Amino acid sequence: MRIVMATEGPRIGAAGLAGRPLGGVEAAFALLASAFARRGHALELRAGEAAEEIRDGLQWGSLKPGGAPADLVIANRVPRLFGTLPRGRSVLWLHNPGGYLRKPQHLLPLLRAWPRIVTLGPYHSGTLPWIVPIPPVEIPLAVAPPFDARLTERPPPPPVAIFTSNPLRGLDWLLDLWVQRIRPSLPTAELHLYTGAATYGGDAHLAARSAPVLARAAAMAGDGVRLLPPLPRPALAVQLRAARLMLYRGDSGETFCLALAEAQASGLPAVVTRLGSVAERIEDGTTGVVAATDAEAAAAAITLLGDDERWRAMHRAALARGPGPNWDAIAARFEALV
Repeated sequence: MRIVMATEGPRIGAAGLAGRPLGGVEAAFALLASAFARRGHALELRAGEAAEEIRDGLQWGSLKPGGAPADLVIANRVPRLFGTLPRGRSVLWLHNPGGYLRKPQHLLPLLRAWPRIVTLGPYHSGTLPWIVPIPPVEIPLAVAPPFDARLTERPPPPPVAIFTSNPLRGLDWLLDLWVQRIRPSLPTAELHLYTGAATYGGDAHLAARSAPVLARAAAMAGDGVRLLPPLPRPALAVQLRAARLMLYRGDSGETFCLALAEAQASGLPAVVTRLGSVAERIEDGTTGVVAATDAEAAAAAITLLGDDERWRAMHRAALARGPGPNWDAIAARFEALV
């Protein structure tokens, strides 16, 4: 099968994920592309304006229109990318909430291409505006190596909670919860924050917007808060396996949450709320807790940080659940759209 994929993100394949922190959208594109190549397809990737090159073992070209017809053409996130793709079965792969598709600059190229629309799950599908007349196909994401490996049980670790998402997605809420409700009950507990703009290519706008909450976190060392830089996935896996709990409120913009999927695949129980899609990553009461209120979230965190037996039960359940489908299985679901 000939497959052409276009993105406005960086030119990076699966081999490049180990060397830098990277957001979920960019990682997913790299991993799906690498799965297609591994499965023997004739794959062409388009990004940016640079000359053709082979990077991370994948063939990259510029975002210019034309080319030989393909069996499957995939535009990542934005419908205008169909203008850079050849003829073929068109697929729009969404990652963000779908409300932006009502804007004319997105809606008009969407209607011209009339693609299959791929969303990441039920919450994500529900964000599509009524004006988009194309029913979505739900295909989840898969975790990246090394999170795709099945792990063995480990003993209860020290009371360290961890946060690995975008600092603008509930970090202020988490710091309030920590200092007002959790830390007073567990004065030896720590909250480790692996977060910052580096995950998103050093985005200057994100860095400016997140500076206040990161400065607040940096000043909270006396409350057991440790602000740490984002890590490439192999190094992050080590920290997740050493932690005791993932704490994350969620966000209305969270359509899948690879950070939680990675934590659960690592056997790490999680406490989340009902915001966005994060509850879809947790088996409530078994691998973590989906809290309805701040008080419930704090109580669950205190229990899991301090009660070895409760932690051990959820840890075992998360390990038994496993990392979920791999990227070959996800690639096969895209192939079936042709």
